[in-house]
Amino acid sequence: MTTPKILPQIRSPADLHQLSDAELEQLAQEIRDELVRVVRLRSAHFASNLGVVELCLALHLTFDFSRDRLIWDTGHQIYPHKLITGRYPLFHTIRTKGGLMGYPNPAESPYDLFLTGHAGCSISCGLGLKVGDDLLGETDRHTVVVIGDGALPSGIAYEAMNNAGGLKKNLLIILNDNKMSICPRVGGLAQMLDRARLTHLYQDSKAALQNLLARLPLIGSMATQYFEHARDALKAFFTGGMLFEELGLRYFGPVDGHDLPGLRRWLRDLKGQKGPILLHVFTQKGRGVPQAEKDPVTFHAPPVVEEVDEQRNILKLKRSSQLSYTDVVSRTIYQLMAENPRVVTITAAMCQGNKLEKVRSDFPERFFDVGICEAHAVAFSAGLAKAGMRPIAAIYSTFLQRAFDQLFQEVALQDLPVVFCLDRAGLTGPDGPTHHGVFDIVYLRLFPNFIVMAPGDELDIEPMLRFALQQKHPTALRYPKANLDRIPREVAPVQLGQAEVLRWGRDGALVAYGTTLASCWHAAETLRSQEGLDLAVINARFAKPLDRATILRAVQELPFVITVEEGTLEGGFGSAVLEAANAEGLDTRNILRLGIPDRFIEPGERGELLADLGLDTTGLIHTIRQLARQNLRLSATVSLGA
Repeated sequence: MTTPKILPQIRSPADLHQLSDAELEQLAQEIRDELVRVVRLRSAHFASNLGVVELCLALHLTFDFSRDRLIWDTGHQIYPHKLITGRYPLFHTIRTKGGLMGYPNPAESPYDLFLTGHAGCSISCGLGLKVGDDLLGETDRHTVVVIGDGALPSGIAYEAMNNAGGLKKNLLIILNDNKMSICPRVGGLAQMLDRARLTHLYQDSKAALQNLLARLPLIGSMATQYFEHARDALKAFFTGGMLFEELGLRYFGPVDGHDLPGLRRWLRDLKGQKGPILLHVFTQKGRGVPQAEKDPVTFHAPPVVEEVDEQRNILKLKRSSQLSYTDVVSRTIYQLMAENPRVVTITAAMCQGNKLEKVRSDFPERFFDVGICEAHAVAFSAGLAKAGMRPIAAIYSTFLQRAFDQLFQEVALQDLPVVFCLDRAGLTGPDGPTHHGVFDIVYLRLFPNFIVMAPGDELDIEPMLRFALQQKHPTALRYPKANLDRIPREVAPVQLGQAEVLRWGRDGALVAYGTTLASCWHAAETLRSQEGLDLAVINARFAKPLDRATILRAVQELPFVITVEEGTLEGGFGSAVLEAANAEGLDTRNILRLGIPDRFIEPGERGELLADLGLDTTGLIHTIRQLARQNLRLSATVSLGA
């Protein structure tokens, strides 16, 4: 990699128009080199960004997005866009606290329209923008949406395309087809798109289509005005575009997404077309880095790159030897599937993230990756449970929100024994507010029939999963994207609605829900050894049903009770404790709730964010000291008054 010469000169997309074709080609390489530099600093989205460099340049060369509209679906492939929209000087800060976000962020640039991190909603938002612009008399503004083939199966994408076909608004949808989601794409739609890759009838083969039509007597004798319609219909049939045509979108392509001059010609021609259009673009995930091309799953968001071979562009990844909560959950799921032929596992395009590759390979008939379709995943799990299977739905906390109605209607209302494993619960770090899984405690505990729990540390995971599979009701357990903690103790059996008391004390209580238990334990140990404070430490385990007997005893008997959770305080675990105390008529003024405040939390390393929020060991010690001093002053005042 050489020092970039052109990239530092690009202060806005307008500067691209001053470059020759050769300079644009050099710029594309400099962008890819910059992406490699970033993954030498930290884990970042990589392969997807390598794949859209030419597409990004072609879009900005064709449209003026200082006025026109551009939405990147999901948004993890937005790095090239950031580099050419004035953010190159800050690019080294991407995915750091206070730095650039790894997703679109309107606070950074007017070229980013939505702060997004979930898949499938781009067409809906783009159509809304176009309709709004037209209603306001700004009909000259173009709207372009880029959606990947992995995001396309999302149900909302089809709802939007159906609406767009009916409204007939001028909307350009770019289908960025790289044969991948995070993992290889799945399902019937993937097979349809694969047929487009196999056919020789690319858009550039117009002459071949003309020759084919000329040999067909009925078609060959058609009047000239019918030829284009027939050609487009036949092309759509052979290339897999018929589905989009039937929805009311004019289908063009497929075209080579790495042929910058060709892409520019296509976009220039389509820019003046009327009505909703879908341009099918083939790209290669990991383009320009051989290892990422061969293994786009690993290089979707790889660990830090330690070394780069300048000649062969070989990347050596820095891999952690520490086990995570995800490792133990996936290992336990594997054990449970080996023991019980009725156990099945469902995931929504996150096989690698949930570390379920071994489950997929060894139990292929009982493993289901449904793609980025969480609502379907939950309803599908409900059907499996109704049939007598024992489904485990492994879905990230932030993505399970997309299936809220199915959690209600198909699972909770039917009281079906689906087990939900919520990975990435709590603060996920550099992915930021779109991915922080801080709302699941709230949106699950409000449903009747649900059992909602969280392991306090590694030792809780296997017993909790086994417990969950024994229940006749829907159950959920949450765990963070973090390395394992282990509190030395004789682990109490997991029993419905019962907390685990690690230690009782006279000076106050820490009630931890989930893996905040380690920080609570270490804070209590430190204060006992340094200041003689005798604090109870309670591993709550259940948010629903709550262990009212144990926790309310602490509220009644102890000077203060601090609930600690890595979830939002609005309606979370601490709120459940307040509700229970209120229902018993207890004085709740001695309850302090610690958790995520009522705001979206910026990106940053998980440890940094926990420290900022006072949820690490140091922060807890500080809070406990303050409460202890207040109680001492209060006790002294009461004594003097007496």
